[in-house]
Amino acid sequence: MTDETRSFTLRDRVVRVRTLLLLRWLAILGQLTAILFVGVVLEFDMPLAACLGLVALAAWTNVFLRIKFADNRRMPEGWTTAVMAFDIAQLTLQLGLTGGLTNPFALLLIAPVMVSATTLSAGRTLTLGVLVLLAATVLVIAHAPLPWYSGEHYSPPFLFIGGIWLSLVCSLIFMGSYAFRVSEENRLLADALGATEIVLSREQNLHALDGLAAAAAHELGTPLGTILMVAREMERELDPGSALYDDVTLLRSQAERCREILGQLKSLGEDGDSPLVRLNVHTLLEEVAGPHRGVGIEIDILLAGDTGEQPIVPRNPAILYGLGNLVENAVDFASTLVRVSAEWTEEDLTIVIADDGPGFTDDVLDRLGDPYISRRASDKSSDQRGGGLGLGIFIAKTLLERTGATVTFEKRAGATVTVAWPRRILRSMLPERN
Repeated sequence: MTDETRSFTLRDRVVRVRTLLLLRWLAILGQLTAILFVGVVLEFDMPLAACLGLVALAAWTNVFLRIKFADNRRMPEGWTTAVMAFDIAQLTLQLGLTGGLTNPFALLLIAPVMVSATTLSAGRTLTLGVLVLLAATVLVIAHAPLPWYSGEHYSPPFLFIGGIWLSLVCSLIFMGSYAFRVSEENRLLADALGATEIVLSREQNLHALDGLAAAAAHELGTPLGTILMVAREMERELDPGSALYDDVTLLRSQAERCREILGQLKSLGEDGDSPLVRLNVHTLLEEVAGPHRGVGIEIDILLAGDTGEQPIVPRNPAILYGLGNLVENAVDFASTLVRVSAEWTEEDLTIVIADDGPGFTDDVLDRLGDPYISRRASDKSSDQRGGGLGLGIFIAKTLLERTGATVTFEKRAGATVTVAWPRRILRSMLPERN
């Protein structure tokens, strides 16, 4: 992996101000509707003024947040946590005034934790979860009676309230964990895809240098032609025995050499047989293995095919980076040797990258290709040259599969990665010959 992708970090876990405020307005409207329905329509005995005051307090905090933050901004994680903690406290007081956990709306206590699980970090979500747990425990002990008909009192047994507390805790743990896990995987996937796009863009920019070189050669052709014409005129007019004749001759010969070089640059990318647009398999493997030689690990390249002629593959940035990354990982985990072999038939081309290291562990093998996993965490005894097997493998696998390859991982004597293409797909990616 490049330094650019190694330093690629997860985006800040934040939520848009507009989204958070909208959710809070919906919650405020829901509270207001429930309070007015119970207190005014059903005419149940309840502290109506205190409940409406808590609703007004929540509304004023929304107004404050709207003034402090622009709609299109993303609220910092600390502020989001504080707002959700306030919502838990406000709802706890509201429930304390209206029956505690016997209130059917007690389940809403887990709503801030659910929002946190999808937007905030694990630590902050855990903090809010503990706060909800404490609030639910307090509501078991201290709460006003549930609003009921005038002159009547509804008081369920303590065992029933304890069951509600237990169901609330179980729902909090299960739903919070599930929401956090799903959203975390989505975040990791989005971040890894973003890193993949960065890598692919970088490789494509490098691949476009031949076009830039051809454009530069075209622009330099006119002034160089003028220099060459003047040098020839001076050479004809000077006496072969003069002191300047040899210098002018040298100037003319070097100008002609520059013209030849520029002529070659102009044809970059235009010649269908150019090594800049197509290479044979051996050249491809040497190119991806070359940067990783000289680090104490031997890299052997083996070729074996049913046909005598090597397959021709396009110089594709995704293929070069993907195979190069797999070779780099093999070198990182190998003990002494990495073997890169190519086998082909009339229909398929298969490249196998194998090392003599400890191989993939069973838990990692099942998850290879997912972003942000690492064997280092579970294999402390392994060599520490490499980084991990997460983002780099994910990028390599994604890029290679975009070219039509099938990538499989196996544990044999060491770790083995097999990349196979139908040759018809590779041929379709080659530029036409001139």
